[in-house]
Amino acid sequence: MSANTIAFQGLPGAYSDLSCRSVLPEMTTLPCASFEDAFAAVHEGRARLAMIPVENSVAGRVADIHHLLPEGGLHIVGEHFQRVNHQLLAPKGATLAGLETVRSHIQALSQCRNAIRALGIRAITHADTAGAAAEIAKLGDPRHAAIASSLAAEIYGLDILKADVEDAQHNTTRFVILAREPKVPPAGSGPVVTSFVFRVRSVPAALYKALGGFATNGVNMTKLESYMLGGRFTAVQFYADVEGHPDERPLRLALEELDFFARDVKILGVYPANPFRFKEGQMGGED
Repeated sequence: MSANTIAFQGLPGAYSDLSCRSVLPEMTTLPCASFEDAFAAVHEGRARLAMIPVENSVAGRVADIHHLLPEGGLHIVGEHFQRVNHQLLAPKGATLAGLETVRSHIQALSQCRNAIRALGIRAITHADTAGAAAEIAKLGDPRHAAIASSLAAEIYGLDILKADVEDAQHNTTRFVILAREPKVPPAGSGPVVTSFVFRVRSVPAALYKALGGFATNGVNMTKLESYMLGGRFTAVQFYADVEGHPDERPLRLALEELDFFARDVKILGVYPANPFRFKEGQMGGED
């Protein structure tokens, strides 16, 4: 196993690459073409860890991730919240006045809509932010720009014509760090998050009953999402994050009650809560 490598989806300079370097600067990053490839890199021993985005404060959840996490065979061992600072990048010698187009991932373009409109340039959708930066570097045309990270500017030799062009100042992506084996912190060692999936039985008020134990035992649920299984509208799986450790009484009792009313309860990870969660106004619970 490559003990000093962490895999991510995207090209060098992607925000996932930036997150890897921010959290684990001592590790070598491994670009992967897809999320599945990043999972495979860990399974096959080409990487020890994978950094995977799960949700963004502007765009919402990342498509397909909640299907991959339960089936991917990896364990969540940590989380990271990456502030997304979009940079307007162009070849050397370009000016704002001379720009005609800007390329980036559709979500990045939508997150910079006001800045793009103010510049009066045409937005062109690209598969990803780092790929757009690489393409602009290859073109070398000062009329064309990209929206990507500061790391992409460094890697592809582009100038930052305008910094921090995102419309929302809270633009943040939450990542989870995955490994082949769980790494559960001891109970009582500090704030932890437990992530799990479950299905409810097909009876009235099943979800209400399944979640009742979290309320009666004082367990704060910070995330609950549902998604279809197998393309069937009647087959639904839920993904949840809660504060607490399964070995501590409140969460242990809540999970016992959940197991009584639900099916296929599977814990995806028990890991330290990132300090970002406790910044005022950042994370909300069910209260």
